[in-house]
Amino acid sequence: MRTQRSSLLTFYLLPFTTLGLLAVILAACAPAAPPVSPTPDLSIALTQAMTTAQAALVTPSPTATETPLPTATIAPHTPQPLPATFQTGELNPLDTPQSYIPDTCQVLKGRWTSTNAAPGTVVMTVMFHSITKGNITTDNQISADDQRRLLNDLHDQGFEAITMGQMADFMERNAYIPPRSVLLIVDDRHFAEYFDTHFRPFYEQWKWPVVNAYIAKDERPDLWAENAALSAEGWVDYQAHGVIHNINMNDNSSDEYLTGELQGAIENFQKYLDKTPIAVIWPGGDFGLRPVQFARKFGYRLGFTINPRGPVMFNWVPQAGESDPRRPSYIPEGPAGDPLMTLPRYWDTDARQHIDVVRRIGKEAAAYAEQNKAVELDYYDILCAPTYGPIP
Repeated sequence: MRTQRSSLLTFYLLPFTTLGLLAVILAACAPAAPPVSPTPDLSIALTQAMTTAQAALVTPSPTATETPLPTATIAPHTPQPLPATFQTGELNPLDTPQSYIPDTCQVLKGRWTSTNAAPGTVVMTVMFHSITKGNITTDNQISADDQRRLLNDLHDQGFEAITMGQMADFMERNAYIPPRSVLLIVDDRHFAEYFDTHFRPFYEQWKWPVVNAYIAKDERPDLWAENAALSAEGWVDYQAHGVIHNINMNDNSSDEYLTGELQGAIENFQKYLDKTPIAVIWPGGDFGLRPVQFARKFGYRLGFTINPRGPVMFNWVPQAGESDPRRPSYIPEGPAGDPLMTLPRYWDTDARQHIDVVRRIGKEAAAYAEQNKAVELDYYDILCAPTYGPIP
């Protein structure tokens, strides 16, 4: 072991010893020079050389670098399920609110766009069949005094009258209308005097329009002319009520008859009134799947029954799926499959007693919408906004 250590020491020292002796010899042979600093101590030089040599033999460790952490990807959270359709105990048990827009994103955007109708906006449609200044002789008559009282009560309760165009835009896309709206529909043909007496005062005082469901038979040019003048004034809004009229449209009607009643009304309206009706008020309150399909084919946007199911709201129409033994004359709307073409109407004779019901339904619906607003907006932002854009 000692021999090995000696050999190793000799190995390391030999180069340095030789260098030292060589330096002494060269110094002796060189000519004399001016005095210089003393020659460095060999032991110190040896120590420095060995330190340098050992340092050269050591492999430096690589400098550690910080590994960047991957950026976390935040996935959008899953929205909560949307609330059920608004329900109310104010309706008849067999009358169930039905939606008619299958696109959920379209409904939410329409409901929460700030310039549209506010949630809870409600429309009460009232049917007038016969207004008399004398004694009431039939069940569908209302006295002129009661008619005025009804309209005054509606106004006092914050209702505003709208046109059929406003109604269609509201029902289809929630376009703005007053939060409490009323649609006044007068059935059948009348002379101008009828509207001047019973409805013009409310137009002049409150700017309330009225809708006339006009029987569009191509006869009586004088009657057409009187009504054309009212239409041109802009406050009597004419819509289709059949042509022959006294033969109701239903699923047993022939294609020719349905075409004559629906397309024929359009042609005569264009001929005499220079307008195209957008709504059909079903004569006699009768309708069916085929009449509804034909009406859609000819471009009608709305249809009205005589069934007083209740008020309507955007994407919310009370309908019955089956006959009600207590109200057998009201045809179920469900089989027709199109709530916008089978809208309900209150009868003028008892509409006053339903005003508070309509107000309460609108108020309840507004509260229900506000309660679920955050959930619906969150759902829209996650699932709808990428395609439909942000809600204005």
